[in-house]
Amino acid sequence: MSEARVFGTDGVRGEVGRYPMTPEFVLKLGWAVGRVLGAQGRRRVLIGKDTRVSGYMFESALEAGFSAAGVDVRLLGPMPTPAIAYLTRTLRASAGVVVSASHNPFHDNGVKFFSSQGEKLPDAVEDEIQVMLGRELKVVDSRQLGKAERITDAAGRYIEFCKSTVPNGMSLSGLRVVVDCAHGATYQIAPRVFAELGAEVEVIGAAPDGFNINESVGSTHPEALQTAVRKAEADLGIALDGDGDRVVMVDADGQIRDGDELLYIIAAGRIEQGYQGGVVGTLMSNLGLEQAIEALGCPFRRAKVGDRYVHEVLRAEQWLLGGESSGHLLCLDRHSTGDGIIAALQVLAEMVRRQRSLSELLAPMAVLPQTLVNVQVERAVSLNDPVIVDAVSAAERELAGNGRVLLRPSGTEPLIRVMVEGESREQVRTVAEALAEVVRTHAAT
Repeated sequence: MSEARVFGTDGVRGEVGRYPMTPEFVLKLGWAVGRVLGAQGRRRVLIGKDTRVSGYMFESALEAGFSAAGVDVRLLGPMPTPAIAYLTRTLRASAGVVVSASHNPFHDNGVKFFSSQGEKLPDAVEDEIQVMLGRELKVVDSRQLGKAERITDAAGRYIEFCKSTVPNGMSLSGLRVVVDCAHGATYQIAPRVFAELGAEVEVIGAAPDGFNINESVGSTHPEALQTAVRKAEADLGIALDGDGDRVVMVDADGQIRDGDELLYIIAAGRIEQGYQGGVVGTLMSNLGLEQAIEALGCPFRRAKVGDRYVHEVLRAEQWLLGGESSGHLLCLDRHSTGDGIIAALQVLAEMVRRQRSLSELLAPMAVLPQTLVNVQVERAVSLNDPVIVDAVSAAERELAGNGRVLLRPSGTEPLIRVMVEGESREQVRTVAEALAEVVRTHAAT
């Protein structure tokens, strides 16, 4: 018996109660991962989660699965995804497991994994786990069952790590900051990090109830942060997502600053201080980012969409900086994975070092108008279908060589993402909406 492949671009994810996000399957997933680790002589994992109500169920299912495979478990409770990566490495665990669906609503959930080095699992290890899922679940002898215990000082360890990623002695004193925790995994940690570094902190999105994660708050809904920044007359706002691996910011005027812009600030600062590598974006990165990075004499590459693909290119090139416009930012000189809090700290460090506001640091970067339309689909849609190919060609002709068109399926949701970029905001919007309508109509037939 073999299982259909369950791993997407970021672990396993889906609607709670539907395959693969059922307690039965997640239990077996824990067992399969445990068997693969056990075959390599590694027998201890960490489990963390975000604030979704279903996290209790899946945490318990994973714990049972690992125990059945003879693997010990250390439970961390609600913790940001990048914190699990850090703690997996520093606590010398075999792997880290995160129960989270990141920026998705509460009725979705997922399971993602980190290696002992705090990095996403290699494809080869995922392949081994997939093979094991097709085998019968057999429990080890009772004397070999894994044990579970809770780690109580995890938050403090991670807070100190975050603070260590900025220069010793750097103070955020004098900065008024609004932090939006998306009612997610950072709600106990992010406010403390910025406050302990001296900032005056106002917090929103920090009252999770199991159901409100990402609901009208966080990096995918920064409107609440815009309002809060203006009301507080703050210097900036920081919006994290449900599991803390994404960040976008709002400047003092209430303007949203996305991952492309934040990556430019970080890269420009590193380059000024002697960074010799390049920067990796994705197919969705704004052309303005590419132009601004190259104007600094720094090479720029585009990876497929997804932070794991950005990471792959960075490793291949032996570079340290990359990210996505969505706010997944990789500073491999600071952490092994994308981290919203740490990325925000790097931006704040540049503001302090250069004594400039967020908008002033972005003055050299001209962002080209870009429209992204998410088209909900109920079935698989081939982007090579002649109807869609013809529509894309027509859109490109209309842009007359002064823009880009990109269609791609989401790796985590039943969506086709339609992106159009060009010199005219009105033209870009019109072309994107027309192209999205073609995809929407074709998907419904």
